[in-house]
Amino acid sequence: MKVLKEWDVKVKLVKTKRGAILHMIELEPGHFYIEQNPLKDSKYGVAYRRIKENFPEFYMFWEIKNNRYTGKLLAGAFLEKKEIDDFVTQLAKSEDYKNFEDVKEKVEELEE
Repeated sequence: MKVLKEWDVKVKLVKTKRGAILHMIELEPGHFYIEQNPLKDSKYGVAYRRIKENFPEFYMFWEIKNNRYTGKLLAGAFLEKKEIDDFVTQLAKSEDYKNFEDVKEKVEELEE
């Protein structure tokens, strides 16, 4: 493989003002991905919480640029081969999380 571009990526564990401990992937100052808060009673908070009950190694990260949500989501899971079909089936089975509101809070400033 030929390297076309390289980033110095930082992975951080952060605590929000409300006390949630979340992963953050920082690409550069002002541009990062923040893990969906599974404690939030919102459309994606509820969905994330339910998925993590069965697949604790599943992650959803929202892209933030210049303190604004971009609307892009990075999602993935670290799965064993035997878990993949169950994971896909469970994702496709239920849509009741759509009954919750899509709530986005103000992006918190990062404190070093």
